[in-house]
Amino acid sequence: MSELRFVHAGFGAEAVEYQRAWDMQREVHAARFADEVPDTCLLLEHQPVYTAGRRTEDSERPLDGTPVVDVDRGGKITWHGPGQLVGYPIMKLPRPVDVVAHVRRLEEALIRTVADFGLETSRIEGRSGVWMLGDPVEQRPSLGGLSLDFDPRLHDDEFDARLNGPEYAPSNAGQRREDRKLAAIGIRVAKGVTMHGFALNVNPDNTWFDRIVPCGIRDAGVASLSEELGREVTIAEVLPVVERHLRDVLENAELKPREIDRDAEPVATA
Repeated sequence: MSELRFVHAGFGAEAVEYQRAWDMQREVHAARFADEVPDTCLLLEHQPVYTAGRRTEDSERPLDGTPVVDVDRGGKITWHGPGQLVGYPIMKLPRPVDVVAHVRRLEEALIRTVADFGLETSRIEGRSGVWMLGDPVEQRPSLGGLSLDFDPRLHDDEFDARLNGPEYAPSNAGQRREDRKLAAIGIRVAKGVTMHGFALNVNPDNTWFDRIVPCGIRDAGVASLSEELGREVTIAEVLPVVERHLRDVLENAELKPREIDRDAEPVATA
């Protein structure tokens, strides 16, 4: 793969408004498709914003009517804002495109990044992103003095933490010793070129996630490097580490087109 170019689009007081970053992505995407620029990763912080992927349900959006930007990536609703390092790798992939392989590469780079700060993270089957795994259910603290046997989330697929007090809030998942997402990934591939990417929670105010059902997941929460390490971690501290691992994983990846089994029987869909 060709060398990966990094562009720092704005951090801190120069955090980037979401629409401007989206326009920037489209400009780089068009240039990459035309081979006018190399593979490029935009790195930035966003001004606070909720964005909703194509699969977002109405029930997952803010209850108070807070505006949400609907975007063309996969996945569901999430939040971006200060203290979160966002990366948009815009890369040309071989056709037919293997989207899952691209997501796994991004996960691997972030898992390595977090490991350099002393945290062991993991993937969870069926859930993209980078996760801190919680304790076994029987070892977790009880909620509100009740046994976990009475935890309504175990029996109600539509349970809404926003209506049931702060003890169920996604931002408190670490205190409950539950699975919690440290980095989210949502991408789109158009004309064989990737867009969107990842968001790594470094030191954000995670209570922003309490207004929504983050990524549509009701039985887990969110985490940050600072919370998990018990010390303040800055974007500036993480930036060179994530660049190093993105470069290592993405530049050295042996890209292959997705294999298609043309002899397989067609699968009926409803």
